[in-house]
Order: sequence, then structure tokens, then C-alpha cells
Amino acid sequence: MNKPTRDFLNYLKTDKNYSEDTIKSYSYDIGKFFKFLNQEGVLMDQVDQIVIRNFLTQELNAGISKRTCKRRLCALKDFYQYLKEENEVSDNPFLLIDSPKTDKKFPKVLYADQVQEILANNEKRTDPLAPRDQAILSLLYYCGLRASELVELEVQDVNLRSRIVNVRHGKGDKQRMVPFTEQCRQCLILYIEGLRKELVLKSKQFPSALFLNNNGEKLTTRGLEYILDRIEEKTGNFVGLHPHILRHSFATHLLENGADLKVIQELLGHESINATQVYTHVSAEAMKQTYIDAFPRARKKDDDK
Repeated sequence: MNKPTRDFLNYLKTDKNYSEDTIKSYSYDIGKFFKFLNQEGVLMDQVDQIVIRNFLTQELNAGISKRTCKRRLCALKDFYQYLKEENEVSDNPFLLIDSPKTDKKFPKVLYADQVQEILANNEKRTDPLAPRDQAILSLLYYCGLRASELVELEVQDVNLRSRIVNVRHGKGDKQRMVPFTEQCRQCLILYIEGLRKELVLKSKQFPSALFLNNNGEKLTTRGLEYILDRIEEKTGNFVGLHPHILRHSFATHLLENGADLKVIQELLGHESINATQVYTHVSAEAMKQTYIDAFPRARKKDDDK
């Protein structure tokens, strides 16, 4: 690693307070670019638009995604801006380069009947941990919780009488109240009054966390992902089950059934409505696909293209 790169990474750590993962990513991207410069015999202060475009072309031809190339350009733009301010180079050529256009990635969602099939099949399980897993699935889907929010829930956060869960989220331990269905309430009662009491007896301390692992300890996000993988194996519903898929499905199904976007924003705990608006695109895509599948003439024209 050369001195300018080392100084820049130190600047990111001490002055910009960037995380170790971000700094590692910057280091890799800059190192990849310098390797290219060495191959081409180009000095750091000789980089121009042609050199940058040649670098991007090489990356894309090597199978690097447009999204990754976009990230590398961002890192290199910041790096050369730093070099300019430190008088290491005369200008920042990356300011004149447009990032590769990437296809917008919409969140994956499940159809409502897919979710109900998963819940129905999981309910048929007879193993001891089935009630906990059913309660987890129900809260993830019917409340649209993030994985981190679910594992941080405590028993006192759930009001079974009013069917409301108090969710802590974001910086500053913000809170939001999310309602849940009667079906979800029954799942929670079965777990809290039965299996959870058995799991507590396995613990060396009296845990306040709502969801516990098989040893009576607070569930982690990694543990939650493992549980969802096991649910797929036990139910035979292999849909790439993940907390965020159920959260996205929750929001999309609300929108498709006429819920106001501002209400969905509140339920999801989004700071900005812009983060919630992605579900309008997801819903439109689902509507288009349903139209094509259900309308023979539309399908025929689509196949002819």
C-alpha cells in the first residue's frame, strides 16, 4: 500500500469516523485501481477520463457487476478529491465520469397465499420448538418487523389484550406501536404460556427477551436466520425465507389492500416516505404480472416481443 492511500484510509478513520468494513472496502477498491494503473504504466497524477473508462471496461468484461463498479467509482472519487485537497494531484478526473446505470432492485415479496401456506404447514409441526417458530413467523409477517427488532423484543413489549407490540427501532431507542392480528395473538399466547416457560428453566438467569433459543438464552439475529432456514426444511416451503422478505411482503400486501402509504411508513418505522415508496413500484410490478398471467391476449402480445 502506498503512502497516499495509507494517509487517506487513516483520514477516513480519524476524521470521517468511517467503520472498519467501509474502510476495508475503500482499501480494496483503491488497490484494484492501482493494480490496473501499474499494468497500464500510468502514474497516479496521469489519470484521465480515458484511463478511468478503460478501467471500468476491464472490470465489466471480467464479470464485475455494475453495482460494484458504481461503488468503486464512488470510493475513487472520494480518494482523488482527498488527493487534490492535499495537492497530490491537480484535479479530480472522477468528477467527470458518470456511474454505470444499474437496474433498480425491488425487494422480493411473497404472495399472500404463499405466506399462509408457510404458516399452515409450520403449524402442523409436532416438534417441541414449533410454537416458538410459529410465533416468530407471525410477528415477522403480521407486524413487518426487522430481524434486529424482533430479537430485541421483551415479554413486556407485547400487550396480548390490546394486540399491540411496542417496537424499539433506530438511533435513540425510538419506539413505535404496531398492532397484530388475533391469529398472531393466539400464537403468542401458546408460546409465552407454554414453551417459553420451559426454555426459561434451562437458563441460568431469568431472561426478559421474548424469544429464546433452545438453551433458554436470548435469540440473536444469526440464530433467527438459522431458525427460518430450519422452518423451510421442516415445512418443505423453500422460498428463500428471510426476515426482510416477510417484512416486504407485509408492506406490499397492505398497499395492495388499500392501506395509506403514510400509515405503512409508520408501521415500518421508516424515517422518510421515500423508503416506503419503493412498495408502490413492487405493487405495480405485481399488478402487471397478474394482468399478463390472467389476460390471454396480454400474455400473447408479451410472448411475441
